[in-house]
Amino acid sequence: MVSKIALLSRMHPASLRMMAASLSKHESDPESCHGKPWQREVCCSLRLTTCVCCCLSGHNPCAQQCRPVGGRVQCSCGRGFSLRADGYSCEDVNECLVQSHTCGLGFDCLNTEGSFRCTARTQCSTGFGQDAQGNCIGEEGAQSPPQTCPVALCCRWKTRPHSQRQYILTPSIIVNIPLISPLFISPCSPGFTCLNTVGSYTCQRKMLICSRGYHASPDGASCIDVDECQNNLHRCGDGQLCNNLPGSYRCDCQPGYQYDSYRRTCVDVNECWRYPGRLCAQTCDNTPGSYQCSCTTGFLLASDGKNCEDVNECLANPCGQECANMYGSYQCYCKQGYHLREDGHTCEDIDECAQSVGHLCTYKCVNVPGSYQCACPEHGYSMAPNGRSCRDIDECAIGAHNCSLEQTCYNIQGGHRCLDLSCPPNYRKAADTRCERTGCPNHLDCQTTPLRITYYYLSFQSNILVPAQIFRIGPSPAYTGDNVIVTITRGNDENYFSTRKLTAYTGAVYLQRQAPSPQDFLIEVEMKLWRQGTFTTFQARIYVFITGNPL
Repeated sequence: MVSKIALLSRMHPASLRMMAASLSKHESDPESCHGKPWQREVCCSLRLTTCVCCCLSGHNPCAQQCRPVGGRVQCSCGRGFSLRADGYSCEDVNECLVQSHTCGLGFDCLNTEGSFRCTARTQCSTGFGQDAQGNCIGEEGAQSPPQTCPVALCCRWKTRPHSQRQYILTPSIIVNIPLISPLFISPCSPGFTCLNTVGSYTCQRKMLICSRGYHASPDGASCIDVDECQNNLHRCGDGQLCNNLPGSYRCDCQPGYQYDSYRRTCVDVNECWRYPGRLCAQTCDNTPGSYQCSCTTGFLLASDGKNCEDVNECLANPCGQECANMYGSYQCYCKQGYHLREDGHTCEDIDECAQSVGHLCTYKCVNVPGSYQCACPEHGYSMAPNGRSCRDIDECAIGAHNCSLEQTCYNIQGGHRCLDLSCPPNYRKAADTRCERTGCPNHLDCQTTPLRITYYYLSFQSNILVPAQIFRIGPSPAYTGDNVIVTITRGNDENYFSTRKLTAYTGAVYLQRQAPSPQDFLIEVEMKLWRQGTFTTFQARIYVFITGNPL
């Protein structure tokens, strides 16, 4: 029966990759391959380094070593090898080529698989040969070592298999080779003893016992002083200075410190407390090991480092406008029309128009840097001599109007009006503002048409309180039994005006609501007088001018 593993080896690579993909979901679970050796075989045959089960179960997908890291397999190599770029193969490191060997002088480095070997550069004597490792071996039947060593160090006789003898390096001198022989050149420094090892050697320091505070010199020939201060072998505390002595050292306090025998350390001397008022003119600041004089704001430390001199801060122009130097300080102040801001340095213009409790100007206040100015409307007003009030310009009086000869100029607040006071047909002009009827064709017309037409012109500000009585009308003289009827026959389309009967023979016209803006009205008020059984009609044509608020 063919095993699953054998079947897997015959599977197409694409099928194996599909199977590996189905296993990848278990790659972070070490138990996912438990009991399934055929799955581990797939994992290892495909070199899937993400398959942790291969590494954990002993089926190593790496060339040498593997270990799971974060759900994946990480390959590594042993000593003397390095990991290849594919991430799982290892290659030998040539220690001789990269100079990482430890062969000494007189030895050649020979690279081996995963390591290296040091071979001495030897010259074998007559009767000796050299083996594959470079050792000198005697000929068959040799019974005793030669009188000269094959290497210029030290050697001993050793019997090898197959009745061969050789010389190898040894730490003890066996043959009669004088140590002062000119052939002997020790690779170790003076004060060290050369100890031979297999394939190499070591240098061992000669035993030299020195007293406390001394150590052997580099050549091992004498004892020299140990500088405990430089080598940080002292036990001086914080703030202490280490002074080296022959065979010892001494701990001293730095300048500005004193030794505290209780705490066994150096503590700072507070010169400011020890000499109060004697070191500095103003402020004494203690510093570690010393002190420093300083001055308060507005003063500068003098050249003697003790006294303080006043600083003229005004020379640096710290103020926005004016600066006054004072002893140890300065004061900023502002010109008229400005006030000092909270920062104490800059000046800000005073808005007299906004801060004024009363009215600085009758019409308009205009703020200017450091002051203010009053202004009047562009037309119809001029500035009064006091510079604050505006007075109306009487265009009619000074002839600055544009009225024709047939019109009458009427001055109003801030302007003027040209009024047409002409009389209608069948009337004659009895005065500048009055027209009289010349006749009537029949009795009915005499009762319905006005006997007299009189012109009036009134001017009010728009803020007038309403209802306001603006006109009264009645017969003059009045007699007992007289009765009047007063009505507005024209010009009251928006119902700003109304009439009221005050007495039997007196009526009045009222402004019953304010006009939202300056406006002109021409209303015709008719009064019918009932006297002795006959009606007589009188008409008043009233020009009403609503102007702006008074200035």
